Amino acid sequence: MGAPTVTHTGPVFRVESYQVTDRKGRVARRDVVRHPGAVTVVPVLADGRLVVIRNERIAVAERLLEFCAGKLERGEEPAAAAGRELEEECGYRAGRIEPLGMFYTSPGFADERMYVFLATDLTPVDRRLEPGEEIDVEIRSADELRAMIATGELRDGKTLGAFLLYQVASARAPSA
Repeated sequence: MGAPTVTHTGPVFRVESYQVTDRKGRVARRDVVRHPGAVTVVPVLADGRLVVIRNERIAVAERLLEFCAGKLERGEEPAAAAGRELEEECGYRAGRIEPLGMFYTSPGFADERMYVFLATDLTPVDRRLEPGEEIDVEIRSADELRAMIATGELRDGKTLGAFLLYQVASARAPSA
């Protein structure tokens, strides 16, 4: 694989185009989205219910149910970004933020790493939405989210992945 040609540079990501040769000697073009990485947060209230948001997503022209999330700022640690996004979008400050895992959002064309965090010991704070954000906060039980996944109502990929990591971690946690 040779040096890439940059075909787009924007405020969130860059697109690079590569010329690749496969094992049979065939040449093809591959475009790769270079992304600084992002976080998503599974906020759990003291009663066990989860804080989710209803977020207007212009790319799919829908208001999707999601866990709060956002891109990493230059030099920002993922755990710090998780706390920031939780406050900005959900209006909660976490007393405790723990990593649940990481996954690639769409490795067929992008290098974005999504870091997933569990947020507990939540305290309400003022939200700080960015211009253009249309976000409503909802409180749901894990059972409700599972039902919404089963019916296809919950279809945001990062939320599906984060919920799975949360469920796996919950199953491993010792009973109180």
